[in-house]
Amino acid sequence: MNNGQAVQALAALAHDTRLAIFRMLVGRGPEGLSAGVIAERLGIPPSSLSFHVQHLHRVGLVTQRRLSRQLIYAANFNVMNSLLGFLTENCCGRDAAVCTPACQPEATVTARSRRRSA
Repeated sequence: MNNGQAVQALAALAHDTRLAIFRMLVGRGPEGLSAGVIAERLGIPPSSLSFHVQHLHRVGLVTQRRLSRQLIYAANFNVMNSLLGFLTENCCGRDAAVCTPACQPEATVTARSRRRSA
């Protein structure tokens, strides 16, 4: 990924609705969701959804496929990981010990919380 691609991807995500769509699709995984389900869950009109999801699609963060009469959208994990890699490639002078990821998937955090409370 280069600077221009990173700027475009970040600009696409710099909107409440597009960020919510992308996060929902990341949570869903590779199978994605239909446009109707996304619109219903986010409570946005289909025309607004179409505008926002096409913005994400143009920069490559979202894939689109047709299943019968439905459009199915999914997060493009290759592009997402490229963006994350681009943002962190020079992290802490490339000192891996200092730059361990601070984030943990929600399932890991929830499992730890359950163990502590037991």
